[in-house]
Amino acid sequence: MTVDPRFYAPQGTLTLGKIAELTGAVLNGDPSVEITGVSAAATGRGGDLAFLDGDGKGEVSVDPSVSALILNEANLRHVPEGVPYLTTPLPRHFHGLVAYALFQPRHLIWSGEDRISPDAKVHEGAIISPGAVVGPGATIGEGTVIGANSVIGPGVQVGRQCRIGANVSIICALVGDKVTLLSGVRIGEAGFGVTGGPTGMEDAPHFGRVILQDNVTIGANSCIDRGVFDDTIIGERTKIDNLCQIAHNVVFGRSVVMAAFGGISGSVVIGDGARIGGRVGIADHVRIGEGVNLAASAGVFRHIDAGETWGGTPAKPLRQWMREVAWLQKQANPKKMS
Repeated sequence: MTVDPRFYAPQGTLTLGKIAELTGAVLNGDPSVEITGVSAAATGRGGDLAFLDGDGKGEVSVDPSVSALILNEANLRHVPEGVPYLTTPLPRHFHGLVAYALFQPRHLIWSGEDRISPDAKVHEGAIISPGAVVGPGATIGEGTVIGANSVIGPGVQVGRQCRIGANVSIICALVGDKVTLLSGVRIGEAGFGVTGGPTGMEDAPHFGRVILQDNVTIGANSCIDRGVFDDTIIGERTKIDNLCQIAHNVVFGRSVVMAAFGGISGSVVIGDGARIGGRVGIADHVRIGEGVNLAASAGVFRHIDAGETWGGTPAKPLRQWMREVAWLQKQANPKKMS
């Protein structure tokens, strides 16, 4: 998807020749091609520079409309015909360098003494509590209450009849109607993405958004990270308990329920009506089908089909897990079980 200018200020364009000069990467293609954006390889568009990293094995999705790729040699076989590319041992690092040359996150350059920016649009029926601040370009809908000391970042859109608790921060996010965020919630911070750089590990840049649909509730001190380039999405009427962590690019369907202390890794997709017990952990890129039930403390490392109930670590179908637990107890305590 295209980087949202409401949250990331465009800094102009770069040619591939300039990018090669900036990064030291070897260019194969026309140096006059202009780059106006950055993206993931699978969702790139014309004007975007996307990246490919890793060992290059397996299937890799690349949108052929992307204007250019920056990648390591292991991924050369994935370059679509006719797409120019730059090669470097550190493609993710230099892709991030280009991203920051093209866009500046507005929440990092926000300044001014006004508690409510003159460029913000706050409905006359909204309530902004003492100490709360609203950034430039932000919108607060009718009947919404912003709690004390909360921060609504630049460009953030908050719908009607929302309840935002005290000490909440929202950046790089679109919030629907009748959304409830309890105290201490953090929406839109960068996720735990790291990449190798010239001098060691570095934080990977995040230029995506968070979208909270209508009637979502997020419990106290829970965190929902913005996407890397695509969106983190929480579907309508989803209810998330206190102290939960939702990583970048996660997509929740409608009416999902998640109990406290849960952790969802990056790029997980959870279907409508799923029920996630307390302390559940889900590994990255896993798909959870509609109506799935996960028992408390389950550790999920595999895709789960719709309607199934799983438990344990590593998680497995509930009956199988319970049989294994009973067998283990019998082996550990043969006299008590006989």
